[in-house]
Amino acid sequence: MRKIILMAILIGFIFCNFRTGLAQENVVNNPELIEMFKNDQADRTHHIDWNIVQKNDSLREARVYELLDSNKVRTSLDFNNAALIFHHGEDSVAYAMAVKLMRKSIELDSIRNKWFLAVLTDRYLLSINKPQIYGTHYKRLDNNIVVREELDSTKITDAERVEYGVETLAEQREKLKNLNRKKLTELLDEGKTIDEIILIVKQGEGTESQYDLRENWINNFGYQLLNQGDKEEALKIFKLNTELYPSGSNAFDSYGECLLALGFKEKAIIAYKKSLALNPKNNNAEKILSEIK
Repeated sequence: MRKIILMAILIGFIFCNFRTGLAQENVVNNPELIEMFKNDQADRTHHIDWNIVQKNDSLREARVYELLDSNKVRTSLDFNNAALIFHHGEDSVAYAMAVKLMRKSIELDSIRNKWFLAVLTDRYLLSINKPQIYGTHYKRLDNNIVVREELDSTKITDAERVEYGVETLAEQREKLKNLNRKKLTELLDEGKTIDEIILIVKQGEGTESQYDLRENWINNFGYQLLNQGDKEEALKIFKLNTELYPSGSNAFDSYGECLLALGFKEKAIIAYKKSLALNPKNNNAEKILSEIK
């Protein structure tokens, strides 16, 4: 009860100072908040010491409260950065603040990514022992099975989910299936060759595969091989991806990149042109083609 009362007091006190109708074009983003968010992210990379991270998170939250109180959180980006700092809090007070701040960010800039608001809303609801409504939070059980956390599917529509960049309920069910399927890298760990792996994938076409054959996962597998220096093997996986997803612009883009890395310039041009044809907004393919020419 104390936390709930404290949350109401803090949020009520801080948001009474928010200015509405702020002319964003005349206001500069707060550089301190930009730096704070960068530090928030940096704390979570490489060798993480969670004792230090938790201490820094608390200090950042306290400083954001001060900035809010002194009206130094003013632009959409300011509110976005502040929200994502509170997102790393440890209780419902912090998560409620994150939701409020992100809503303000979107209010000031309607084209800002709404997916974060969906994630923050679900996290807040789960923190107060209520079911999520968008369906953005999953967890892995002790038996290694991934499940979606409790969801109330009646509160919003699939159209609203799509508006917020979240999968529909049917897509979430399919996502769960894929999350619980084996990864192709497991076959590699078992000693299978790339040719054997490709054969297993092709033999399973037209059936419910036990492996995760999503375009992005196969692409990631290809890059894993490429980054290890196995260019020829990576090329086979990227080519497989274009065969499985002939309408996948990104699949052809990655295929072209690997072809170019192996010195197959003409074939790379064909792959990049195909990628660009599938997605005329693929600036990377356009840039590479202009550089090759």
